[in-house]
Amino acid sequence: MSTVEWLDELQNRARRDQAVREALLDTREEKNPVDAFCRKCQELGYPIYVMDLIQAGEEFYGNMRRSTNGGGENSPKLEGEDDFYELFMASLQ
Repeated sequence: MSTVEWLDELQNRARRDQAVREALLDTREEKNPVDAFCRKCQELGYPIYVMDLIQAGEEFYGNMRRSTNGGGENSPKLEGEDDFYELFMASLQ
């Protein structure tokens, strides 16, 4: 499975299980929230690491930019669209 597929599966699990949802949301309070989030994912059985999360966000964002306005330099800057951690957290709230 890809990182995006793991995140989708984890998101669905968190919506069904309040304890998982709270544990994931609690990572926001850590000194390094992305690292804490990835550790919690691994504890829950999802092999998601910081670099996987970053790479998935960059790939998604790059594909999106290439699909808008021909993907050239004039493509609009999409704020935060490459941050899968923030997008994941927003979806849980």
